[in-house]
Amino acid sequence: MGGSKKVPMRKCVGCQEMKSKKEMIRVIRNAENEFLLDATGKKNGRGAYLCPDRECLAKAVKNRGLERSFKQAIPDEVYGFLEKEMVKIEER
Repeated sequence: MGGSKKVPMRKCVGCQEMKSKKEMIRVIRNAENEFLLDATGKKNGRGAYLCPDRECLAKAVKNRGLERSFKQAIPDEVYGFLEKEMVKIEER
C-alpha cells in the first residue's frame, strides 16, 4: 500500500508559478511583526514563498505580492534585506 509521497507545492508571490516547497524561500512575519527568511520552512509565523532569484523578488516588489500575502505594507528595509539574502543564496 506504500504509494508515492505527495510533494507539497507553493506559489511564488513574484512569478506566480507553482513549485515544490523545497525549491522556494519562505519569508515569514513573526509575532513581533519582524520579517525574516525561513531556511528550514518550520519557523512559526505567517509565510509567503519566493523563488530563490532576484527577478522573482523584483516582480514581487512590483506587483506587491508580499504586501498582499501579509495584508500590510512592507518597509523598504525588508526588501533590501531580502535582496542581500538572495545574493548570498545565488553565490552558493
